[in-house]
Amino acid sequence: MTKIKSNKDLLCGNNNFNRWLLLLHILFFNTLVILFQACQQKIGLFEPDDQIPQFPASTLIPLPVSYKSTDDLFNLSAETGIYIEPANEEIRDIGQYLADKLNPATGYEIQIQTASGIPTAGNIYLKTLNSEAGLGEEGYQLTITNNFITLVAYKPAGLFWGIQTIRQLLPSSIEYSTIQPGPWTLAGCTIRDYPRFSWRGAMLDVARHFFSVEDVKRYLDLMAYYKLNRFHLHLTDDQGWRIMIDSWPDLALTGGSTEVGGGMGGYYSKKEYADIVDFADQRYVVVVPEIDMPGHTNAALASYAQLNCNGMAPDLYTGTDVGFSSLCTDKEITYTFIDDVIREIAGLTTGSYIHIGGDEASLLGLIDYVEFITRIQTIVQSHGKQMIGWEEIAQTILDPSTITQHWYHDNLAISAAQQGVKVIMSPASRTYLDMKYDAFTPLGQSWAGYTDLQDAYTWDPVTQVNGLTDTDILGLEAPLWTETIETIDNIEFMAFPRLAGHAEIGWSPGTNRNWQEYKMRLAAHGGRLTAMDVDFYQSSKVPWYGLDEASQKVVYR
Repeated sequence: MTKIKSNKDLLCGNNNFNRWLLLLHILFFNTLVILFQACQQKIGLFEPDDQIPQFPASTLIPLPVSYKSTDDLFNLSAETGIYIEPANEEIRDIGQYLADKLNPATGYEIQIQTASGIPTAGNIYLKTLNSEAGLGEEGYQLTITNNFITLVAYKPAGLFWGIQTIRQLLPSSIEYSTIQPGPWTLAGCTIRDYPRFSWRGAMLDVARHFFSVEDVKRYLDLMAYYKLNRFHLHLTDDQGWRIMIDSWPDLALTGGSTEVGGGMGGYYSKKEYADIVDFADQRYVVVVPEIDMPGHTNAALASYAQLNCNGMAPDLYTGTDVGFSSLCTDKEITYTFIDDVIREIAGLTTGSYIHIGGDEASLLGLIDYVEFITRIQTIVQSHGKQMIGWEEIAQTILDPSTITQHWYHDNLAISAAQQGVKVIMSPASRTYLDMKYDAFTPLGQSWAGYTDLQDAYTWDPVTQVNGLTDTDILGLEAPLWTETIETIDNIEFMAFPRLAGHAEIGWSPGTNRNWQEYKMRLAAHGGRLTAMDVDFYQSSKVPWYGLDEASQKVVYR
């Protein structure tokens, strides 16, 4: 199978049609950007990146709950320090995270200091003492004056999300990993901010194609930049089992040995999985592991014959069909197996959730399926976790603590809500990041239709399904299935910038959200994504600016 490492690869090779198509696209888009640059001087929508401090909100995704601009201007300098409360190691770690993000591009050596009183001018102050409970678990208040940057939160998570806002208020070149010229100024403002939904997630399928620990960490870092706080890791499917289970080692050794297309596959050791969880925890992102069952289980069935009703292990599978595999729900060994797997994964997972899949189990009759899900719900709870499943589990009588994930069938989402069960919204036609942007997208699928940036942004979790209310909705999640996704560049190309729009839907107030306004803020993130070396999709619907020369677009700086 030929791997397409990035969208830029399409300009190479022998396909003249693709080459000419993209060249025409580039010429057309460059013309739009030039026209936009001329028009913006007249209409005042945006200035070049080094003038953006005059318009602080124009750089922010997600948009804050409230902000007020002032005439002040804070200058980040080599003398700036980050001051924290005494004897608070968690806030020290958050402060160090900020320093680590600021030091590479500035060339400074910003240090963490303990504040015994009010810091002197020119410094950054992070605090939770005597803060307002009304900010909630993830809210913050940011005040920027000539003298200080003061970030206040009720809980440390709020400080971490406020830091992402500070990063976005700086020039986009702050995100480069090498020293840049500056200056490093932030416009004066007061921002009060907190999320609309508690669940703001992204899912990565590492079963169809396997991705390294470093690739997963890269994705987590980019998620955190946009204040996403749930990482759903799809660890098992027909094509691969991606985590070592000590009591059933062949799941990884055999079931993890291949992937779609017949590649080598791979799996995470327990230490590697724990490293991913720890990395996510440091970014206030909760890892939600998924062990798909009773369907999507060919990798497990091929590893252990006793899990099959006929006692015979099928061949490993490297295709992309669904609905052809199932655990043998009549065998007691099946439940011993599941109990062992859930126990070991629960012990490695700091978050409260285990996702059991439950989708596309077409080989089981409804009675057998309901009995299976009912029993699995009890097993998950016995290991101290909440069960999550795709919307098909709503055919069962569910415990109110269980969570369903809507992806296609509205009636099942409504059925879950009628049981008092919370729903995560992942409608395939809006949130599936593996759906093509348009007919010319070289990666992805189209069974749920094409999903361009506007489609991904112009929907709302509460109104998507007629019959659900805001009290039914826990939040939203954007899944990325990887039948056609093979590299981290592929992941980035399909996820960004659509994932930024989903992050805004999850965080910002639902009122007055407007595509025309959002795309102008998104335009400013072209330079930021470029600085972070993200291979993002440069939609012609967005007048990108601040991109580097390699991006073949107009560059202001």
